[in-house]
Amino acid sequence: MDSKSLISYDGIAAPLMTANVDTDVIMPKQFLKGIDRSGLDKGVFFDLRFLKNGSPNPDFILNKAPWDDSSILVVGENFGCGSSREHAVWGLKQLGIKAIIGTTFAGIFFDNCQRNGVLLVQLKAEEVKKIGEIIQSEIFSFLSINLEKQEVLMADKSRFLFDIDPLRKEQLILGLDAIDTTLQKELEIKKFEEQHLLDNPWLI
Repeated sequence: MDSKSLISYDGIAAPLMTANVDTDVIMPKQFLKGIDRSGLDKGVFFDLRFLKNGSPNPDFILNKAPWDDSSILVVGENFGCGSSREHAVWGLKQLGIKAIIGTTFAGIFFDNCQRNGVLLVQLKAEEVKKIGEIIQSEIFSFLSINLEKQEVLMADKSRFLFDIDPLRKEQLILGLDAIDTTLQKELEIKKFEEQHLLDNPWLI
């Protein structure tokens, strides 16, 4: 199995339940100046994670134990809205975020997560609220997401089922990006190209 594959994942989940958190909050503009993707983990939620003097903000959830070791976020509705910057997803991945649980996600952010192997779990509002309440306890901050079974299992034994697009599920399980998925159809593509040239010889 590819090292990028994601069949199931266990980890600490942090509650970030504010609605309409946009990509400017997730990845502020000053971190978009680099010519590569390095160092984006520092930029994630920068204005929330750090004080003006550069020290960690002790009141922000991702700076508190055990959530400072979070690999899963539980978020409010319309997470990832605003400008279409893929850097937000790159930064979340560099920070160690493997999955995000919420009710709704902005469309471009949703697509960027899919292309970069971050699992988005969509549940009903009351279910996300319940999960958020559970993980606010240090004892129950741990949860498990099983992609094959399409379920979220909480430390208190609560269980939530979710739907996911079959293609997106397959890509995550197999560790495939958009190019890898296309290359699975390589033989069919070559056959089509050959037949297309036979039918249209003036293109040669």
